[in-house]
Amino acid sequence: MWDPTAYLRYGDERSRPFHDLLARVDADHPRRVVDLGCGPGTLTAVLAARWPDSRVVGLDSSPEMIARATALDVPVSFQVADVRDWRPDPDNDVVLSNAVLQWVPGHRDLLVRWATELPAGAWLAVQVPGNFDAPSHRALREVAGHPPWRAALTPLLREAPVADPADYAESLVAVGCTVDAWETTYVHLLAAGPDSAHPVLTWLEGTALRPVRAALDAAGWSAFRAALAVRLSEAYPVRHGQVYFPFRRIFLVARTGSAQENS
Repeated sequence: MWDPTAYLRYGDERSRPFHDLLARVDADHPRRVVDLGCGPGTLTAVLAARWPDSRVVGLDSSPEMIARATALDVPVSFQVADVRDWRPDPDNDVVLSNAVLQWVPGHRDLLVRWATELPAGAWLAVQVPGNFDAPSHRALREVAGHPPWRAALTPLLREAPVADPADYAESLVAVGCTVDAWETTYVHLLAAGPDSAHPVLTWLEGTALRPVRAALDAAGWSAFRAALAVRLSEAYPVRHGQVYFPFRRIFLVARTGSAQENS
């Protein structure tokens, strides 16, 4: 279960890659714009503001996220749907997927399918976190490997669920796309209060720790959380009242070519 409130605790930091991704999509008057994995809808609203004459659709597999999104007063059609089942309509000129596909095994094949089914000249823009070898995730896997939690958690944690930018680019160039792929490491400065949880722990609770929390009972979660907090405090010490949290992101913007027209 996704918790929109927990996810939005660091809304500014989480939204910055979306805006950097969107800045490279040079579509003027798209007919339909689809946000795959729209979450609470706040960023999908940005798409509606940029393209006010387009039909904008936000899809997410979480009913909790869609409930939050539909409460927004924005001209967007929000629906519960699984990105793995989604297929483009003939008028789909822009498709975005921001920080979603890391949860989807085999998503490189999914990207190829979308690219070949989109109309020629359509834009496909994707951002995924590339921080799975960061101290935060190494600490998470290390604590999960301890005997009290190993059996329940080891199958849930993946070491490398995303590819490098060049690998994504190769997959889409092979099906006739023009591709712009890059990576950026943001350094988020997270405030650390004396009476609050470590900020990186709080960050992870909104995303990576979600399946961990779901797999453990209350006592197990409390013990796991305390053990992880110790490791995160060592990896990300508080300096001048804040934690310096590097976060690598991978970006891909592809434009479909004439291959679709001739197929």
